Amino acid sequence: MCGISGWISYDRDLRAEQHTVDAMTETMDCRGPDDRGTWISGPAALGHRRLAIIDLPGGRQPMTVDTPRGTVAIVYSGETYNFTELRAELTARGHRFTTHSDTEVVLHGYVEWGEDVASRLNGMYAFAIWDEHKQRLVMIRDRMGIKPFYYYETPDGVLFGSEPKAILANPLSRREVGLDGLRELLAFIKTPGHAVWEGMREVEPGTVVTVDRAGLRRHVYWELGSTEHTDDRDTTIAHVRTLMDDIVRRQLVADVPLCTLLSGGLDSSAMTALAAQQLAPAGERVRSFAVDFVGQSENFVADELRGTPDTPFVHDVARASGTDHQDIVLDSDALADPEVRAKVIRARDLPMGFGDMDASLYLLFKAIRERSTVALSGESADEVFGGYKQFFDEEARKGTTFPWLGQTGRHFGTGDDSVLNPALVGSLDLGTYIEDNYAGAVCGIQRLDGDSDVEYRMRRMSHLHLTRFVRILLDRKDRASMATGLEVRVPFCDHRLVEYVYNAPWALKSFDGREKSLLREATADVLPRSVYDRVKSPYPSTQDPKYALALQDHAKGLLADPGHRVFDVVDRDRLRQAAEVQSPQITMASRRSLELTLDLALWLDMYKPTLTLS
Repeated sequence: MCGISGWISYDRDLRAEQHTVDAMTETMDCRGPDDRGTWISGPAALGHRRLAIIDLPGGRQPMTVDTPRGTVAIVYSGETYNFTELRAELTARGHRFTTHSDTEVVLHGYVEWGEDVASRLNGMYAFAIWDEHKQRLVMIRDRMGIKPFYYYETPDGVLFGSEPKAILANPLSRREVGLDGLRELLAFIKTPGHAVWEGMREVEPGTVVTVDRAGLRRHVYWELGSTEHTDDRDTTIAHVRTLMDDIVRRQLVADVPLCTLLSGGLDSSAMTALAAQQLAPAGERVRSFAVDFVGQSENFVADELRGTPDTPFVHDVARASGTDHQDIVLDSDALADPEVRAKVIRARDLPMGFGDMDASLYLLFKAIRERSTVALSGESADEVFGGYKQFFDEEARKGTTFPWLGQTGRHFGTGDDSVLNPALVGSLDLGTYIEDNYAGAVCGIQRLDGDSDVEYRMRRMSHLHLTRFVRILLDRKDRASMATGLEVRVPFCDHRLVEYVYNAPWALKSFDGREKSLLREATADVLPRSVYDRVKSPYPSTQDPKYALALQDHAKGLLADPGHRVFDVVDRDRLRQAAEVQSPQITMASRRSLELTLDLALWLDMYKPTLTLS
């Protein structure tokens, strides 16, 4: 895992811009604490920060290969899990390798197959290749959008980077956010390609973007399509297990300490148990880590989203699978610490977080990094297998908007309790923005001839979660982990599993009337009974009232600075109301308003963006 950056400028020699290229690359030192490098040749400059995972001495970047038609250079972030097979195939075709890294395999794959190398890769990746002969930049992102990738067109080329901060370090970019960017920040949806910052875009998942003197072009090499599923229940369950065994086996490969993120839910428990099963013959134990809060298990109160605390189930899995387990227990002071909030915002470049859940994720990863460099996560299993409550909510099924905006939206305080200035709320018109995005999101979802109305509705829900909602969570996971120099892998995002389960009929995905029926049965033999029977519970949030009180104190400090730019966006009176609510009456909506305001204020201080609010 790494951070990449680059600049293509056809009207200048970038060897004179070494300082700027270095500045772009150094913004991502957290993503790559082990090494750095730049490569500049005429109109092309590539930068790289490395987190060494495979072939520690041999995988330095930028990496080049000389061909009869010129040099080809690459900067690469991610992991290609089938690089061993590709290496063997390329060797048979005459390629010679000098390292054992997957980056070199991808580079030679481009030399052999050109842009078509993308369709041969299994993994999570974002990489850029400069083809000297063709004077062309090729940018490729993985199918699910696990690894971030941004670009910014200039009059004579393009800037790119793993994160917006790399692009923003170049004086050609503008630190400007308009109404459309604020809409994307606040709407709790993910518009493909949208990067919030004016002039900046994402390389969309499953897409190749090429840049040459003629301009910029995009080509989609993979998209989630509809195909007929002909396997019966037993065959489907068996195939899911076969896929999971293969995926976990591939993703356990690393030359550095590796662990699993264990929440005690079905997803992370199944993944951890399969990993433990595969490592056992070699006498190895899985390291596992879980997040917890001081007093949470003893004082847990069930709410609309969470019916049980995680810790008892986590410990059941750790015992059953014999993991080397550690709970990372956090207190409210750490969660509310403004320095932690600033680090989270710095990691994401935007104030679009999940409040204490972002802070705890960052602190969890920071603690894990002291013992491991790679972690496997259960992220995206709910989107793949149908694990969220909205999949079983008739109102959400029949709705005409993104299905997670109901219960989840209420939990995060979106809607009438907004702390934003009323005039800005009117200008944003989030309802119309969401409505238009929803219409665009569903129009391309293919309905098979045999799909009933119910089946098509569920196909549509699954597609929206896999192409919109999951990208919010994957971005959150990547930014928080890479801010601490930790690589997080997501086995459930393997495109083979995604394609297969997406096309399984809903009746198969919920054959026992419960969420994630296929995953539960496919891994039943390795799960404790308590986890097998457990109802879905999302990532935990602290229930300690001290956390909300700390937020109120920080908000009062902000209110004492009436000239702060945040009040161009936030309504002062509404913030004061949220800051003065007595502890027992602090709702999740009020807490979210406080968190959003504090995030916005810090972001404005740190990034000093120009806000265009009309």
